[in-house]
Amino acid sequence: MGYLYVLLAAFLWGLIGPLSRMAFQEGLTPLTVAFYRALLSWIFFLAHAIWTGSLRVAPRDLPVFPLFGLLGVALFYGAYQLAVLYGGAALASVLLYTAPAWVALLSWAFLREPPTARSWGAVALTLLGVGLLGLGGGSEVRFGVRAFLFGLASGFFYALHYLLGKLYLGRYATPTFFAYALPVAALALAPWAEFGPLTPRALGALLALSLFSTYGAYLAFYAGLRRLPATVASVVATLEPVVAVVLAYLLFGEVLSPLGYFGALLVILAVLLAVRR
Repeated sequence: MGYLYVLLAAFLWGLIGPLSRMAFQEGLTPLTVAFYRALLSWIFFLAHAIWTGSLRVAPRDLPVFPLFGLLGVALFYGAYQLAVLYGGAALASVLLYTAPAWVALLSWAFLREPPTARSWGAVALTLLGVGLLGLGGGSEVRFGVRAFLFGLASGFFYALHYLLGKLYLGRYATPTFFAYALPVAALALAPWAEFGPLTPRALGALLALSLFSTYGAYLAFYAGLRRLPATVASVVATLEPVVAVVLAYLLFGEVLSPLGYFGALLVILAVLLAVRR
């Protein structure tokens, strides 16, 4: 059952790029989409936490929630949405999966966990894969400096999300953590959001992004983690960029060249190498 939960989470995360593109096509800016994603998913998590009576947190842990909301949510959401805008959904999703390389480096710097030879190998494979993506972007995949930087930034902030979660999410239910972190993220993103009437298609994309690709995906992923070793769950979750590439092709005609697909394969192999024991 744990495998099914993590597979479900990977599929739901794979919808982020295509759903974001739908919102962009309705005139919403990337940071506006990121704001609504944080705000609407907060409503779902808050209602869940209230319903289950799981809003109580230890006073000593209160500072971590705004930190997580700012770094692990606001900057992560914003960078990823901008990567989708400038590089396309497929490229943004693959660049997001440079996160294991960032995790290895940050764990060395902040958690006193020096990378193994396997970890350095994963870093090298990731960088090589990203480089090949740059040379073989293919049609409808717009690889440029902004796409590259925002894509790598999304991977970096996703890695921070992992590190903070490693320290604190074990103490609280998933709705508890996000019920406190997401309003901080929404407030941080609000100054850059553009407000106006939403078309039905834009509203539908935002609701789907919040309900399925955020609220549902996080619930499914952490339900899987309770039933599987973290390493196994991480490997299963690497289905997400595959889902994103397939959906980007089906919905928007985004394709990678053969060289780009080889680069994407190297990135995914790097993820598998990083989490393999």
